[in-house]
Amino acid sequence: MNIFPAIDLIDGCAVRLFKGDYNQKTVYSNSPVDVAKSFTAAGAEYIHIVDLDGAKDGSNANIEVVRNIVKESGLKAEIGGGIRSMEAVEKYLDLGVMRVILGTAAVTDTDFLKKAVSTYGEKVAVGVDIKDGRVAIKGWTQVSQLGCFEFCRQLEDIGVKTVICTDISKDGVMSGTNIELYKQLSAEFNMDIVASGGVSNIDNVRTLAEMNMYGAILGKALYTGAIDLKEAIAVASGVTR
Repeated sequence: MNIFPAIDLIDGCAVRLFKGDYNQKTVYSNSPVDVAKSFTAAGAEYIHIVDLDGAKDGSNANIEVVRNIVKESGLKAEIGGGIRSMEAVEKYLDLGVMRVILGTAAVTDTDFLKKAVSTYGEKVAVGVDIKDGRVAIKGWTQVSQLGCFEFCRQLEDIGVKTVICTDISKDGVMSGTNIELYKQLSAEFNMDIVASGGVSNIDNVRTLAEMNMYGAILGKALYTGAIDLKEAIAVASGVTR
């Protein structure tokens, strides 16, 4: 299983939100590049970046920060938040990111999603953010009428290869992740599923790895010290120290 340490960006800073609430924000660093370099030093291969400003308003306000993270960390980056046009997809891929993650636009603009996937293939992933069983959009500030499994079925039919699935109720809460949800998704769909939200201890990492999940995103647990990144990478690789 691949480990994706996460950086969420607001106003150029590395932050974490509580259950996706922009009013419950903790700033962890004014230098996201330094945070990314610390991931590299711990042995990370990947990084998961979310532009929370973009997720809310569709801008790409933190694109220069993303550029610097990619350039200076050497990590394989995936980026989501506010990517709602082919131009935005191309901008990020031109920076050297491994993969862009479509969220709101994947729900509201199916034609764009199809075009992005047909043009860029595996370089386009979709973020499936779940609130009370339904797909949330616009930085989790709105909830669509789409059910989680209904939406994933549509994505598989379109040819999406990678899905990052977040249970919003677990995100930033440090209460453990939704293991049952990921079991169901893995059983039902032939896509690479990345678990996100509430991965709060090394046992969560071990359980997800034993389920042969494609990946897990680590956020708040890294910043609070609840999970050691080096250990998580070792556990996910099937090698315990």
